[in-house]
Amino acid sequence: MNYRIIFNTLGKVALVLSALLILPLIISASLGDGCWWSFGITILASAALGFTLMFALKPKNSVFFSKEGVIIVALAWIYVSAIGALPFVISGEIPFYIDALFETTSGFSTTGATILTGEQIENMSISLLFWRSFTHWIGGMGVIVLVMAVMTGTAERGMHILRAEMPGPTVDKIVPRARGTAKILYLIYIGMTIVEIIALIISGMPVFDSIVHAFGTAGAGGFGIRADSIASYSNASQWVITVFMLLFGVNFNLYYLLILRRFRSAFGSRELWIYCGVVVVFSTAVAINVTNQLPFTQGANDGIRHAIFQVVSFVTTTGYSTIPSTSSLNNLPLLSKGLLFVLLFIGGCAGSTAGGLKISRVALLGCAIKKELRRILHPRNANAVKFEGKTVTDEQLHGVTSYFALYILLIAFLFVILSFDNAAGLSIEANLSLSASCVNNVGHAFGVAANGCHMYSWVSKLAMTFAMMFGRLEIYPLLLTLSPLTWIKK
Repeated sequence: MNYRIIFNTLGKVALVLSALLILPLIISASLGDGCWWSFGITILASAALGFTLMFALKPKNSVFFSKEGVIIVALAWIYVSAIGALPFVISGEIPFYIDALFETTSGFSTTGATILTGEQIENMSISLLFWRSFTHWIGGMGVIVLVMAVMTGTAERGMHILRAEMPGPTVDKIVPRARGTAKILYLIYIGMTIVEIIALIISGMPVFDSIVHAFGTAGAGGFGIRADSIASYSNASQWVITVFMLLFGVNFNLYYLLILRRFRSAFGSRELWIYCGVVVVFSTAVAINVTNQLPFTQGANDGIRHAIFQVVSFVTTTGYSTIPSTSSLNNLPLLSKGLLFVLLFIGGCAGSTAGGLKISRVALLGCAIKKELRRILHPRNANAVKFEGKTVTDEQLHGVTSYFALYILLIAFLFVILSFDNAAGLSIEANLSLSASCVNNVGHAFGVAANGCHMYSWVSKLAMTFAMMFGRLEIYPLLLTLSPLTWIKK
């Protein structure tokens, strides 16, 4: 194993994190909110470690394989979450480290679950609110993808890193070099974020609010700066966020195809049409179910707006809400709650910033079931499976079904851990929905968990922290990194 390339790359991650923390430090110093020193201490600590790892552990060669790739990704995410929590603790605004770690991991993993109450969010310092939402934007496209995009000297065979960090069953190169792919992805990502910020400002949202909500939308995270999430903003702002949640849930490779004017290839994506179909069908069903049934859905216009927003928020795993503070997800009709619970699992497209199983993986699971049914009925016939115009091999189908089995086990394991918690008001509904929410990086939950996770014990919070990281990295990188067998030399 190439240990030097692992820790040298981790040093680069530490330096990039230090550079990113300068932005909230500047905001804090400019506004005088008193948190600049907490960012300063974190920057110095991360930079010192980064320079030490980079210069003390220069790799003899830059070649590495998939084992090193998954370890680099897992350690990088553990590092940014652990260090990114320090400003909250040092400033005293989230004094307990596990709470701060939960909040930061939720940010980087783009989950959006929080241990803060609405009052704590609205009273938090501006710079910390910015950093909290900025973690969504950083984590949306990926920490290591950002390092590859901005730093020279990236190791060879960088696709091992992209495949370990980018969400979905497969990751395709946009251009031959992995670093070039990372740059293109981030240019598209930055461009779309800027367009959303401008659109939100035009819709009447204040500039700072527009920036942090664009970060949350781009990363499919959902951290807000008001107790009622998006509910108190204008209808126009809510529609802007709805549209961009949808756009960021699409495979970014398709946007590159559109830039190249390869419209037939882009719009010929089967996954894209399934994604759009899921949104249309579920939005229609929820709109019919909620219209005139709640105080805030009186009339077709309000019913449709709230239905589409919530469906898109769930399927893209963003986590924003337009439900007023006087109500919650718990007040929705049972059918709507059931449909939204199903969306907790589906997620957006592969290669997007959305979490969940991903549309392509769900489609491939359907293909595997169909193939097995055909095999039972016609055991001697060859049953080739095709998806996106390509033949799906048995190995690929096995990979998808194996991932699904691990995914269900992870949700079940977290659910059991949460069931040990004795906090008042907890229920099976809250624990099950929150378990699915953490693993799928959604943020939404039902029962008492609809109002946050502050009532859970530190053990439950720590378990959810790791579950969010497992979900964002799609289980294998973190699982392999924590396995002793991975580190044994062969």
